[in-house]
Amino acid sequence: MTVRALYLCEGSSDTGLRFHIEAIAADMGREILVTVPELDRLPNKPGHSVVDKLRAAQQLSDGGDAYDLVVIHRDSDREPPDRRRREIADAVAAVSPGLAHVAVIPVRMLEAWLLLDQSAIREVAGNPNGKMALDLPKPARAESVADPKALLRQAIATASGEKGRGLQKLQTRFSANRARLLQMLDREGPVKHLTSWQSFTDDLRKVLEGSH
Repeated sequence: MTVRALYLCEGSSDTGLRFHIEAIAADMGREILVTVPELDRLPNKPGHSVVDKLRAAQQLSDGGDAYDLVVIHRDSDREPPDRRRREIADAVAAVSPGLAHVAVIPVRMLEAWLLLDQSAIREVAGNPNGKMALDLPKPARAESVADPKALLRQAIATASGEKGRGLQKLQTRFSANRARLLQMLDREGPVKHLTSWQSFTDDLRKVLEGSH
């Protein structure tokens, strides 16, 4: 049976997580079809709450039981992850009761995961053989960084070696480079030591195991 999964993310540069959802399912020998609706292109854009996004996705699918599973990404920001987890569970219960769900809750921001692969950062920066020190955190500290997005932006800039207009041009591509880093994320690399990543992948595997 092909698992029909809906993936709701925070922004367009987060869509790359779908490839990891598909890869984890493939590792388990499961077929999965992941739908990532472009809610921002709707005439009436939904709000940022999980409830709003779920309702919008439900309308796009004409309601019913279009999905077997919904994967919802929500950065913890300044909230404890358990509060985000309850927020997601309550939203699913209110809009799609009974639908299996998996919460993806990076501590603070998803960028914390992307700070862990120095080689990938150098590659998206266009200078894969660069030697500049990037001052990236070790895995144990990655989710304690106050502003991981700012640190990632700085790391890409430093890795590029660009200055002046070249650097300005690079900075305009930050969202695209961030999206590429997420696609390149090594699931067996340092990220696997983060509790937030483990919770996501463990929960996904449990749901897939139970969806036969």
